[in-house]
Amino acid sequence: MSLALSTLFYEWRRYTAAVVALAFSGLLILAQVGMFTGIVSGITATIDRSRADVIVMGPKVEAMVDSGPGAGVPGRVLPLIYLNPNVTEVQDLQGNGSMWMNNPPPGQKRKTDFVQIWTVDTRPGAVTLPTDYTEATRVALLEPLSVAIDRTSLARLGVKLNDSAVINGRTVRVRAVLDGYPSINQATVVMSRDSYRMLGMKRDPTRLGPLMVRIKDPAKAPEVRDQLNKASGGLYRAWTRSELSKANEGSLMKEQIIGVFLGFSVFLGFLIGVGITSQTLRGAVLANIKELASLRALGVSMGSLRKLVLELSIWVGVVGLAFTFLFTWLISLLAQNAGVPMGFPMTWIVSVSILLLVISVVSGALSLGVLKKSQPADLLR
Repeated sequence: MSLALSTLFYEWRRYTAAVVALAFSGLLILAQVGMFTGIVSGITATIDRSRADVIVMGPKVEAMVDSGPGAGVPGRVLPLIYLNPNVTEVQDLQGNGSMWMNNPPPGQKRKTDFVQIWTVDTRPGAVTLPTDYTEATRVALLEPLSVAIDRTSLARLGVKLNDSAVINGRTVRVRAVLDGYPSINQATVVMSRDSYRMLGMKRDPTRLGPLMVRIKDPAKAPEVRDQLNKASGGLYRAWTRSELSKANEGSLMKEQIIGVFLGFSVFLGFLIGVGITSQTLRGAVLANIKELASLRALGVSMGSLRKLVLELSIWVGVVGLAFTFLFTWLISLLAQNAGVPMGFPMTWIVSVSILLLVISVVSGALSLGVLKKSQPADLLR
């Protein structure tokens, strides 16, 4: 074990403030990234967790997030997709917005909200049926005019399991509660395609929503995507499911307000990390100044002492990074228990790791000036 690591191990109390500062600097950034990524996963969960291998959308769409009507394709595209010999099933993802009114108990105020409706096919293994839907959820949606709602939206819509509400003038009943489908803008209501038609919300055959495409061999999804795009004639653009998911994440992170939030978090985290860590390391070096002076008296060069302090700062950064991951994991568990998904892209995890190590090295460099006081003559005072 090196002298720097031994010092950190036996005198850990002196370095606790630095470790905590680094940990919370990393947590400040990763928590926001996880929250924003979770927002995207909640918005696009119906597609991300579908059984589709390829998704077909409008030719100019760069991501499903904020794509609006552009995500749709002309109705004549659907049979064209079947011309590819690898395709086994194609279904459009129907959806629309509508007003929601709950039926509150006597004495309580009625809640009215605008909701986003998505439809799924309820037959077992349907391409539009998300893979995380339980069999009980699928069976519940078979009931005419039954709906499923994410549990984070129940209070917002003023309902609970088995309560009734009104959509488009028809009474619907909450027969299933979902997890992992939150929405910060409009609450999402899921129903079967048959219930959707019963509400009078028939699809426009000339314009379909995103097309969910299943192929014989999922491993050939990139190949089939290229084949479909080559034959598109400019009518649509095909994506693999993983490709579309990454595009959605990238689209959200490019939003100006989110960029401002993340940029400020990185800046604030850097200032807090450097400020507290450098002062903590400076104080720890001062506390050990006599020991360092003894090393000088034994012939240890100033350069070696500088390397010792820098190595010590790196170990502080490594420990702080470990606590960052621990705290982030605990936060994600709390969010999961509350029904709020969080996501942590690997690029951000690597970036935050590098940032914390840079902070620790910079802090160590700022504390090197204290070593000038480690003169052997000081031992005689």
